[in-house]
Amino acid sequence: MKLLGQFGIILGITFMGEALHTLIPLPIPASIYGLLIMLLCLCTRAVKLEQVQSAANFLVEIMPPMFIPASVGILAVWTKLRPIVTPAAVIMVVSTVIVMVCTGRVSQAVIRAKEKEAAKS
Repeated sequence: MKLLGQFGIILGITFMGEALHTLIPLPIPASIYGLLIMLLCLCTRAVKLEQVQSAANFLVEIMPPMFIPASVGILAVWTKLRPIVTPAAVIMVVSTVIVMVCTGRVSQAVIRAKEKEAAKS
């Protein structure tokens, strides 16, 4: 029963993300709205981590099989995708490297800022 309540909280926040996507005319996916709402709720302690942790862990554990239908869909349209595989792969690799570099730089900046703050105290 506890897991059902946790799923209910997650689904409710997901629904709010869908509602925001419908109401706000921006090209932002509903899932991003839902993630931002969940982050806001967790940061403000409106939702405590313990209230969603078991269900979230379960969802992360079953995530790999959820990609199977998408992979089969790609195989179904492979003949149409074949001409753009190389450019798409290059774009994915380059963008992944850029994201990794930016994430690393931001993390280093945050760590340095915290170390400076700790040194002042």
